[in-house]
Amino acid sequence: MAGSGSRRSPREQNEEEDPLQPGEDSIAVNPEIVPPMSALEILREAIRILRQEISAFSSILFLLICPVSAALLSDAFVSRSLAAALSRRLILAVGFAGLPPTHILREICRHVAGTVLSLVSCLPLLLSLLLTARALTAYIIACCYSGKTPRLAEFWAMLRRLWRRLLYTYLCIGAAVFSCLALFFAVVSVLCNLLMVSGLRSGEMVYPVLVAFGVGFAYSLVVGNLAGVVSVLEDSSGIEALLRSIRLARGRVHAGLAIFLGSTVGLVFVQGLFEHRVKYLSYGDGSSRIWEAPLLVLMHSFVILVDSMTNVVFYFTCRSEEVSENSSIQEMETVDAT
Repeated sequence: MAGSGSRRSPREQNEEEDPLQPGEDSIAVNPEIVPPMSALEILREAIRILRQEISAFSSILFLLICPVSAALLSDAFVSRSLAAALSRRLILAVGFAGLPPTHILREICRHVAGTVLSLVSCLPLLLSLLLTARALTAYIIACCYSGKTPRLAEFWAMLRRLWRRLLYTYLCIGAAVFSCLALFFAVVSVLCNLLMVSGLRSGEMVYPVLVAFGVGFAYSLVVGNLAGVVSVLEDSSGIEALLRSIRLARGRVHAGLAIFLGSTVGLVFVQGLFEHRVKYLSYGDGSSRIWEAPLLVLMHSFVILVDSMTNVVFYFTCRSEEVSENSSIQEMETVDAT
């Protein structure tokens, strides 16, 4: 990794520099210990930490994330009739908005309906196991950078103090994401109706809006993931954590979007394999489901784990760049004052 040769160990730098201590529940971490990185370098750094703390992350993978992945992939708590009804309502809403009901839009509506119902049905698991896994991931990586040894008792004591704050932050993130979806649908509906009144074709005009929304929606999810890390490592929660993550991600959105794109492609790929090889057998006699289903659940869980780790490393790179920028500004102000 670029710049790793000249970097000193976390324990040495932590003793020489003033540690970052934003709150009572935070772990002292030197903000300059993680240099600015690209998305690929962040992934390499996450893999390095994974190899360093393989036993801890293996426990997170099997005990906390795998049950969530199994529930999400299998749709064990989702009624197929309810998913089909919601999908039909979404298609009708798309037609009412003026968009042509093409095959792509129908598939998008079907996927959105299934995803929403799956997330709602698995909400208790998401707010318990997955939330704990993300918080524990942030704690372990912070311990690695601070030179401390991760201790389970210390984490549980910290989690008991942070639980309400984390829950409030993730509920705010969910509200913000669904607000973006509602706003987008309202804008597209108004735009399509205006184009229809003007006698113009709405389909070709709306697709660029769909692309723009995709980028904006991805940015909102990047900010939301970063806010989840902020709520663990800093004394912020809810709207304050979201605003803090927006400030941290300013000027560094390209790396966050690249991380989000990679994780999304990986999750969609595994979900597609599970759907065609386990839920709806596309070929073969079905005997391979015995080993394919656990393997795909494990792959899905691993992608979620790596995504959580890269988000934490991304937070530290943003924090490092923020500290460097603030130091440069202070130096310039000092020079101007003299």
